[in-house]
Amino acid sequence: MYDFKIAAADSATLYRDLASALEGLVAGEPDAIANMANAAALIWETLPDLNWAGFYRNVGGELVLGPFQGRPACIRIKFGEGVCGAAAATLRPQRVEDVNAFPGHIACDAASASELVVPIVRDGQLLAVLDLDSPTPGRFSEEDEAGCVKLAEILAGAF
Repeated sequence: MYDFKIAAADSATLYRDLASALEGLVAGEPDAIANMANAAALIWETLPDLNWAGFYRNVGGELVLGPFQGRPACIRIKFGEGVCGAAAATLRPQRVEDVNAFPGHIACDAASASELVVPIVRDGQLLAVLDLDSPTPGRFSEEDEAGCVKLAEILAGAF
């Protein structure tokens, strides 16, 4: 049984501990869906003030919903559309303080106010994107982005 209780006074420690827990969860497991499911649950349980945490997988050049925690979500997103599609098209993290100000934002959940999307890339190829939504504007910081980039690096080796 896994029972992770990650709490830290500062973001750097929180993300260090989160990365360590994720490494333990995915160690030796080659199934991408299983690893995404556990990662989504771990992130959901660890990071405060989220209303969605999960993945969109690159399936034939289109983002297709993967494992997640939160309300039902959009199933397919084209590269270049919305925050997830922008991350997929550019292979760069997208940290959006106000999703309503993001051109072409796709509102899967009207409660979402800010979003962080990090591409998961191996050998220059997009595998998936990690998508975090919050009902709080400006919820995600540079430290959140850096921490999630580290999580994406761990997951890139686990798919």
